[in-house]
Amino acid sequence: MRDINTFLPFWEGFSVVNIKPDGDALQIELIPHATRFPSCGGCQKPCSTTHEYCERTVRDLPILGRAVRLSVLLRRVGCRDCGKRMEAVSWLDRYARMTRRLAEAVIQACERLPTLHVAQLFGLHWDTVRLLERRALQAALSVLPKAQPRRLVMDEFALFKGHRYAIVVLDADTRRVLWIGEGRSRAAVRPFFEELGPEGCARIEAVAMDMNTAFDLEVRQHCPNARVVYDLFHVVAKYGREVIDRVRVDEANRLRHDKPARKVIKQARWLLLRNPQNLKTPEQQVRLEDLLAANQALMTVYLMKAELKTLWTPSTAWGWRAAWKQWLRHAHESEIPALIQFATRLKGYWRGIVSRVRWPMHTGQLEGINNRIKVIKRMAYGYRDSEFFFMKIKSVFPGNP
Repeated sequence: MRDINTFLPFWEGFSVVNIKPDGDALQIELIPHATRFPSCGGCQKPCSTTHEYCERTVRDLPILGRAVRLSVLLRRVGCRDCGKRMEAVSWLDRYARMTRRLAEAVIQACERLPTLHVAQLFGLHWDTVRLLERRALQAALSVLPKAQPRRLVMDEFALFKGHRYAIVVLDADTRRVLWIGEGRSRAAVRPFFEELGPEGCARIEAVAMDMNTAFDLEVRQHCPNARVVYDLFHVVAKYGREVIDRVRVDEANRLRHDKPARKVIKQARWLLLRNPQNLKTPEQQVRLEDLLAANQALMTVYLMKAELKTLWTPSTAWGWRAAWKQWLRHAHESEIPALIQFATRLKGYWRGIVSRVRWPMHTGQLEGINNRIKVIKRMAYGYRDSEFFFMKIKSVFPGNP
């Protein structure tokens, strides 16, 4: 037995008395050192009185590729301060059925592998692995300092198929994910502002978002000092869907009797929506120039898209006002119904566009985070409950110090 203890120094305070194979696993029996007094599991003080002995089966890290089951003889001590308590073991938590080494290895593996793969790797049940990871996430999130944001970024991402979404709120200064909630309505985002409290809401100075009316109304209701800043990317994307696509379809329908010309316009969707600098080949540039030269309506809406982007570049409010009036005037002079309708709707959002002059913010930070969220979701092949998924996201984006 002395040689065994020399080569297996894993279990402090205990001696190995027997090792035997049990199928593909190893069964190891441990007993406490007779010459060492146990410590109370409550106050950690040494105790000289042993009330009773009990045996517990515990899982440990594999040895040479074989699962390890420990049969540990534990002592219940009589402590003067705490009464009858189980002895403290440095490598085993209270009531635990696996060693701390195994639990830590499982948690570290969960950072790189799906839960199912980790369960198969260590021979544990799926729920056991998930419980360990949940506890680790809760512990990591509990030590984060209380957030005191001044600028926020709000966006949404697809949670499941079937138009089910979740809202993400980011601290624009620290890049910390503050809150995630399922849905994208006013009622869905309201709990964030309730958790933030009146004092925290009054601290908010600006919020970047897309043209989501639900987000806008909730910010205005709860954050009296905040300015809403609309993101350029989402406005231009909306312009592409509602104006460029609509005009392209109308022009294709107008040329239904000229099939070659109609085919060219129908196949030009991504050519019109892509930024000029993102055209991959000279041939695409030539195709775009020929298309715009041959169709006046498409030329107009394409140039108006570039002019729309300039509304996010002025450095002064007066410069923005001049650019805004010029864009509206050109939109109405075009006599293109889809463009006029879009310009009319955009008038209601002018405050969120001009706020860009004072607060140069955008949702690009969250777009990158949303891509990482997709990777997390794919790696796990989906999550069985949204709460755990949201905790996982928060732990990955704790913010910069």
